[in-house]
Amino acid sequence: MSGPAPTRTTVCVVGGGPAGAMLGLLLARSGVDVVVLEKHHDFHRDFRGDTVHPATLRVLDQLGLIDRFHALPHQKVTTIGVIQDGHRIDIADFSRLRVPYPYMAFVPQWDFLDLITAESARHPAYRLLMGTAATGVLRDTDGRVSGVRTRGPDGAADLRCALVVAADGRHSALRAAVGARPKLIGSSLDVGFFRISRRPTDPDEGICVRVGNGKIFGATDRGTYWQMSYETTRGGFDRVRHAGLDAFRADLAALVPFLADRVHELRSLDDISLLEARIDRLARWHRPGLLFIGDAAHAMSPVAGFGVNLAVQDAVATANALCAPLLRAQRTGAAFDDSLLTKVRRRRLVATALSQGLQRATQRFGIDTTLNGSGQPPAPRLFERFRPAQLLMSRVIGVGFRPEHIRTPPARPADHEKDPT
Repeated sequence: MSGPAPTRTTVCVVGGGPAGAMLGLLLARSGVDVVVLEKHHDFHRDFRGDTVHPATLRVLDQLGLIDRFHALPHQKVTTIGVIQDGHRIDIADFSRLRVPYPYMAFVPQWDFLDLITAESARHPAYRLLMGTAATGVLRDTDGRVSGVRTRGPDGAADLRCALVVAADGRHSALRAAVGARPKLIGSSLDVGFFRISRRPTDPDEGICVRVGNGKIFGATDRGTYWQMSYETTRGGFDRVRHAGLDAFRADLAALVPFLADRVHELRSLDDISLLEARIDRLARWHRPGLLFIGDAAHAMSPVAGFGVNLAVQDAVATANALCAPLLRAQRTGAAFDDSLLTKVRRRRLVATALSQGLQRATQRFGIDTTLNGSGQPPAPRLFERFRPAQLLMSRVIGVGFRPEHIRTPPARPADHEKDPT
């Protein structure tokens, strides 16, 4: 992690979020020389995805990191519920799953990323460059991507590699650099996030969405505070600003009455962090020499907290598919076979499309019904009347449609014989 920045490596991963950090660990663990670029100087940013699903916990277990993960400050949540007309309905109950870790864990994403990158740093094939952004791509004479242009603490530099992996999120700089445009799937939402203090006498809500009066508030127990969310149509927050802070506080007190005596903690509407909840997907996840994964390939909405889990699953699938050919290219100096990049999309497309489809259906038949004032969404009642639906939803959210398992072995000494740096 220290010393002069490298000018050549086998794989450059752009983005140090869950997808990029996990892929960096898996590749370095198997001996592939990898450089991870993270444009920020640390991982500390509020209101990032911090749900760690049972499937991701299983991956951490396979890596031998589960005890260290559980040592981090976290909350275990077993249910996801909806409250409408004062009545709670659990749409998912992870305790019903037959999995090693039948719960969802909430942990600050910076702690999760610090854990992954600290483990990565134990491997000699790994370099993490903080405060270093990818500003563009390098190309060979035939147009193939052969590296990235970077800007870091020491200025601009070029980094050559056999493969670039863009894991730089829904606003991917590399996606823009090569003209890759995702297709919007459904309409976007505006989601505002803010905090309200938590008291020991507050109810045990787990993950809960409260619906009523054309409004949607989410409450997630974060131990010492409630992480609150407010969902509205795209551009709808302008109406909130027009109505003013007092009206927003009144709506919050009406839907989450146990917080009524604390709504004054929201001192200004500027305290609300706004996110465009956009569901989109690239038609092609690769170009010669370049692969997109995570939100760079398929942005998720906050519904069901799929984002982190899908990102980790993408990373595991990528390592499983590409680790061996990358090691061969590293040892021999031969060109990497770009045709192998199609394997990642083929492996992950169905799970991604089904997850996005579930989010879109939730928005269409639940969120939109509430926000347009046409009534209470009928879907939650299904989970109360038909218990197998709850078990199915628990598995879909907690495990996913196609859970990945680590197939890549730890490195052997011979894997480091050729050092491209």
